[in-house]
Amino acid sequence: RPWAAPINEMRGQAQRMEALIADLLKLARLEAEGQQARQDMLDVPSLLKGCVEDAKSVSKGQHRFEAEIAEDLWLLGREVEVQSIFTNLIANAVQYTPAGGIIRVRWWSDGEGAYYSVADTGIGISETDLPRLTERFYRVDVGRSRASGGTGLGLSIVKHALECHEARMKIESEIGVGSTFICQFPPHRVQRRAVSAQADAI
Repeated sequence: RPWAAPINEMRGQAQRMEALIADLLKLARLEAEGQQARQDMLDVPSLLKGCVEDAKSVSKGQHRFEAEIAEDLWLLGREVEVQSIFTNLIANAVQYTPAGGIIRVRWWSDGEGAYYSVADTGIGISETDLPRLTERFYRVDVGRSRASGGTGLGLSIVKHALECHEARMKIESEIGVGSTFICQFPPHRVQRRAVSAQADAI
């Protein structure tokens, strides 16, 4: 059927536009609400385990996942935004790590707050691109853009969601070696639950 290819292309464009609009609306909501919306005590260990399982499904066995999650470490925040932070960073690691690579997820704390990190053995990011990664629609290079299929707003959403939680992100990366994204949440948002402190390997 000669029209099958153009129809599939139009369907793909419509889906990309739908994703773009959804991300733009999410950004607008984050900017409008700031820290004013209702905050809940979040079971981060459960949220993270779900995110890792979802990433495994997307990976389809192409990557090795390692997770170290403090079971008693919860967070005061908004679930939708925190879930967005977790999901976007793990999804990026899957997207930009070749088959056979390793993706490591950690959730821990010290005297300065709680930390969420995603480290991969992926293609890496150049030092000149790092400062601009959270800009809207910024793409590192043509090859990376073509491989992504995303909206170019994922890290912008992560940045705003972190700001809503008075948190910050540090990025370390080396071309051909991999990247590590570390999010730090302030101490007053951290709560220890009545569970024995332990790390859970997935």
